[in-house]
Amino acid sequence: MSYAEISDIRKQIRESELIGLTDEGDLGVVDATVADNAIEAASVEIDGYLGGRYTLPLDPVPDILKKLCADIAIYNLYSLADGPPENRETRYKNAIAFLKAVNKGDISLGANDPEGTGPGDTAGVSSSEPVFSNDTLKNY
Repeated sequence: MSYAEISDIRKQIRESELIGLTDEGDLGVVDATVADNAIEAASVEIDGYLGGRYTLPLDPVPDILKKLCADIAIYNLYSLADGPPENRETRYKNAIAFLKAVNKGDISLGANDPEGTGPGDTAGVSSSEPVFSNDTLKNY
């Protein structure tokens, strides 16, 4: 099960950029198969981090996973090309840091967290080690 769709990627990058990353046949359009493969690879990577904590696949998909899956998929698409720009690499690293923190129980997946933790619920949240720091957020 994929945690994102092409529409989630389109929320983060311009159409021309998406075409450039997926159009292997030089047709001037988004190659949905290439995009879907990147999304599927991102979803598998997410499952690798969350599988030890949750029964997979997560359904309904927490909104945060749609965003993280899109971030990872875009990184994957750039990796097939000339490599990701710095901001995409940072977003990827932030996504992985978030997933590691969820796996450890330090933070929640939000309102649709299968364990029932959501906004305002501090169960399982630890403030001893921040997930994001000035270094990880300096490009935002």
